[in-house]
Amino acid sequence: MSTDIKSIFADEVVTHARVRDVKLPHGAGTLALITLDNGHDHTKPNTFGPNGLTELNEAIDAIAARDDIVAVGVTGKPFIFAVGADLKGVPLVRRREDALAIGKLGHDVFRRLGELKVPSFAYVNGAAMGGGVEIALHCTYRTISSGVPALSLPEAFLGLVPGWGGTYLLPNLIGAEKALKVIIENPLAQNRQLKGGQAFELGIADAIFDSADFLEESLAWTARVLKGEIEVVRPEVDKGEAWDNAVNLARWTVDGKLHGAAPSYVRAIELVAAAKDRSRDEGFAAEDEALADLIMSDELRAGLYAFDLTQKRAKRPAGAPDKALARKVTKVGVVGAGLMASQLALLFARRLEVPVVLTDLDQERLDKGVGYAHGEIDKLLSKGRVSPDKANRLKSLISGSLTKDAFADADFVIEAVFEEMSVKQKVFAELEEHVSPECVLATNTSSLSVSEMASKLRHPERVVGFHFFNPVAVLPLLEIVRGERTDDAALATAFAVGKQLKKSCVLVKDAPAFVVNRILLRLMAEIIQTVDEGTPIEVAERAAAPLGLPMPPFVLMGLVGPAIALHVNETLHGAFPDRFPLSEKFAKFVAAGKKGVYLPDFTLDPEAVELFGGGDRPSTEEQVLERALDALAQEIRLMLDEGVVSAPQDIDLCMILGAGWPFHLGGITPYLDRAGVSERVNGSRFLEPGVASLAG
Repeated sequence: MSTDIKSIFADEVVTHARVRDVKLPHGAGTLALITLDNGHDHTKPNTFGPNGLTELNEAIDAIAARDDIVAVGVTGKPFIFAVGADLKGVPLVRRREDALAIGKLGHDVFRRLGELKVPSFAYVNGAAMGGGVEIALHCTYRTISSGVPALSLPEAFLGLVPGWGGTYLLPNLIGAEKALKVIIENPLAQNRQLKGGQAFELGIADAIFDSADFLEESLAWTARVLKGEIEVVRPEVDKGEAWDNAVNLARWTVDGKLHGAAPSYVRAIELVAAAKDRSRDEGFAAEDEALADLIMSDELRAGLYAFDLTQKRAKRPAGAPDKALARKVTKVGVVGAGLMASQLALLFARRLEVPVVLTDLDQERLDKGVGYAHGEIDKLLSKGRVSPDKANRLKSLISGSLTKDAFADADFVIEAVFEEMSVKQKVFAELEEHVSPECVLATNTSSLSVSEMASKLRHPERVVGFHFFNPVAVLPLLEIVRGERTDDAALATAFAVGKQLKKSCVLVKDAPAFVVNRILLRLMAEIIQTVDEGTPIEVAERAAAPLGLPMPPFVLMGLVGPAIALHVNETLHGAFPDRFPLSEKFAKFVAAGKKGVYLPDFTLDPEAVELFGGGDRPSTEEQVLERALDALAQEIRLMLDEGVVSAPQDIDLCMILGAGWPFHLGGITPYLDRAGVSERVNGSRFLEPGVASLAG
């Protein structure tokens, strides 16, 4: 192995391959058991870098030289099998030959487990991802623990392909359709994970055992397999039309969602397609080439940048005050009982497990709001996601009150009422008459000034913005807004509560529409303006396709609600009239009660087309995209200059987690940098070369 690769991965946390002999039951003989262990607890999972792969290779060397063993086993440390390649060094790889060597080394070591003179057994005892799954696939047999919380091949999500055997071995084990679910479909679904039972049902493992005595049961099963008492029978893989159909469906799905914006998915599908007819050597060599190409791509660097943001920066929010200042929250109040308020009540009850009281103006609305939360708990119960006792306990925590006296002993009260300043100021004024002086008052406003909302209170220092994204239970972002007079204790409490809610919190300055809505509305404003000028809706809609967004702009507008989009746009127009113009046609569209530009069959609504019609200066798709990207680059630069967030990384984190901005693009700023838009509009990049891109 090249010493260059080892020097690139100088900071590798080496996963050791510790070997011990195990006497199998029933007189089946001796098994050499390899335990993968990097010496840390489960919070630092086993990964494979050049040094760890070399140590594993040396362990296999020693095992291969022995004549006194009947089998080899591989397992992990407590709770962790292995989670794949050590990616820390990848951004430092500068030469394609080094990238190629990384892929080849993994293949050369892992494949030996399937080519020994004795059978090999993988005992998947805990989380297994990427190369962790692939090392198991190279073994002759596999068992899995029912307690495994996560198993996946997430490489395409990051900008890679399963490059140590996954695209060849998995489809040839369980068929192309099931393999593509793991390799393509799950990564596309925000990196969905399989649990142990699901992996077993797919055929990835040959046997499943309870986690309490997993290794003991696996060794007993191994003995019976070796003695011929158990025959492992796997369904024959259909290498005919079914394989081709699965590949074609995957291609159609990826093209429909990403429009060619993420090469890793395309390469992974190509590898699976070719695995039908290739030899093992040919399949592995093709993975090496694909891995080398992708390691030397901007897309991978962007994906790793996004991964780092969501795994590290999201857990240590920039600018957050000392967590020791946070106050304990033992009861929560929610003002309002509409859909958003009900979702909030459910989330607070589930995550904090403290009493949550909703208030509203009349009993009917209150009953509906509490009923919604209770109904959602019943759904969780029916799906087996909570026990009957837990369901009853959660329901007992959520109640309603027609008076705000119920908030007297609350520590944290959030309002989710109509998005109008006078209404919210009135609510806060009423709240201040009932809550304790230490109670934190939070607003879920999507665009209004938190400082203005708090300006007439006796204690404006305890008001904080707490902006969720819809659906509340799904989207992980929480914009925490510091008003002009918000104190550190209120802010620290907000961050502590956000963490308990399992949200990723970003500190945001009190500026119009904060981060996500300001950027999305600037994009929408520019696109709507081109439609005003005469660009057909379908042309403007298609223009954003190269971005690979979760949904086109007008579909998103329909989901958010045109009236809400117009309201936020009006707020932004009041602050920045030159950049957020008011569209008379859009206002008429909303006044007409339109919920979107599409009919239920996804054809354009003729009435919507007519309402937006009349312009005489149409643009092409390319022109619309250029205008939209220029507008985004300008707006983000202004936001950073205003100090809305502390760095471009926070913009990207917000857009990835709050707007579903594609992970493989690294967020918005790396895309604008790579496309040359940042320099054209602002005269400089947002990020240094080598951050979310190849170094110069």
